[in-house]
Amino acid sequence: MSHRKFEAPRHGSLGFLPRKRSRSHRGRIKSFPKDDPSKACHLTAFLSYKAGMTHVVRDVDKPGSKVHKKEVVDAVTVLETPPMVIVGIVGYVETPRGLRTLNTVFAQHLNDEVIRRFYKNWHLSKKKAFKKYAGTMYGEGGDYQANIDMIMKHCTVVRVIAHSQMRKLNLRQKKADIVEIQVNGGSVSDKVDFGTGLFEKTVNVKDVFDKD
Repeated sequence: MSHRKFEAPRHGSLGFLPRKRSRSHRGRIKSFPKDDPSKACHLTAFLSYKAGMTHVVRDVDKPGSKVHKKEVVDAVTVLETPPMVIVGIVGYVETPRGLRTLNTVFAQHLNDEVIRRFYKNWHLSKKKAFKKYAGTMYGEGGDYQANIDMIMKHCTVVRVIAHSQMRKLNLRQKKADIVEIQVNGGSVSDKVDFGTGLFEKTVNVKDVFDKD
C-alpha cells in the first residue's frame, strides 16, 4: 500500500486475521447442546459435506422490517450427508481444568476406510492397526466390560466415535473423517448402553435431526 495519497479506513474485518490455509478441511465442534437427563438418549451432531449452493425465495415474517410479509431471495448451501458408522465410545470426567478423557473403547470390527486414517501411507503400511486390540479387548479374558464399567462409574460426559463412508461420496478421498459426537439425554449408564448398542451400525441424518 505504498505511495498512497489519501488516508482511508482499513478494509475487511480483523476478526478473520491471520488469513491462512486451514490445518484441516474438517470443521471442529467447539460446543455441544446442554444435556437434559429427562430426555431420551440421542446424538447431537452429524458429519456432512458441502455439495454446492443455490438460492431460495422465502416469505419474511419479521414485524417492523421493511421486508415484512414480502418475498426475499436467500443463498443456501446444499449438504450431502452419507450415513455414518459408529465405531467407538469415549468417557470424560470433569476436573478443575475442564473435561479429561478417562477411557476409550473401540468396536471389534473396523472398516478399511477408518483404518486408513491411522496411516500416513496406506500402500506402504502393513495394515495391522487394531488387529491386536480386538484380541485383547474382546478375546477370552478381555478388558471390554471392565472399561465399560469404568466409564459408567466415573464419567459424566459420554461421546461416540463416528466416521463417514467415503465410498458413498463422489470424492477422491478414501480416508474416512472421524468425529466425536456427544450423547445427550438419560443417565450415564443409559448413554453408554445407547452408544455401545450403535457399534458397527450406520446412523442416518434423519435419526439425528428432524425435518424442518
